[in-house]
Amino acid sequence: MAMAKGMVVAEENQAQLNPNNNSSQSNRDRKMATAEQLVLELTIPEHRENALLDLSKKRELFQDLAPMLWHSFGTIAALLQEIVSIYPMLSPPTLTAGASNRVCNALALLQCVASHPDTRTLFLNVQKRI
Repeated sequence: MAMAKGMVVAEENQAQLNPNNNSSQSNRDRKMATAEQLVLELTIPEHRENALLDLSKKRELFQDLAPMLWHSFGTIAALLQEIVSIYPMLSPPTLTAGASNRVCNALALLQCVASHPDTRTLFLNVQKRI
């Protein structure tokens, strides 16, 4: 208990000595809240297009985006749904620019999941079963 209290005091002292640390932490928290909200919006069809665009553009900013996508209920299914939904537009070729952008954004997010060290093996193991 005393050790934990000492650690809290040390962290408070560190925060007072380095005010940029507090703003940096709050900035990370804000980014994470934004990422979480956008991941949730992937499962809402009316919000999916904007969420795909924002997440795809900002995927490098969110360090834990891949695990968040992988472990959030329905998000991988939503990404796969985006990919499958364009198949009828391939023959005859009726794919619109908007549909093309959506599927490219979905593929970029799946690539993010496939390349992240925490989700790569999980992703590949699913691919083997399909």
